[in-house]
Amino acid sequence: MIVGVVRLRIRLPENHSLKGKRRVVKSLIGRVGNRFNVAISEIDLNDVWQSGVIGISTVGNSQSVINSALDRVLNFIDETCPVEVIDSEIEIIHLGN
Repeated sequence: MIVGVVRLRIRLPENHSLKGKRRVVKSLIGRVGNRFNVAISEIDLNDVWQSGVIGISTVGNSQSVINSALDRVLNFIDETCPVEVIDSEIEIIHLGN
């Protein structure tokens, strides 16, 4: 089994409230979760209104498929979501034989 994990740091430059941030992040999580077969959640900086950290993960049996899926998710976020991607880290974890 291969697990792919992304830690995505985002900035919301046009946002001016925690309520606005939650609306944008909830929309992002819903759109990505519905479009791609991944688990996604806000994992850090929950109470900071212009920054956030999103965790994304997927499981499979091929590293190339996992990499491709995570790259598609990151491209989708970059092209369609009203957030600025500050940093992204992808980690591939091999479990078992």
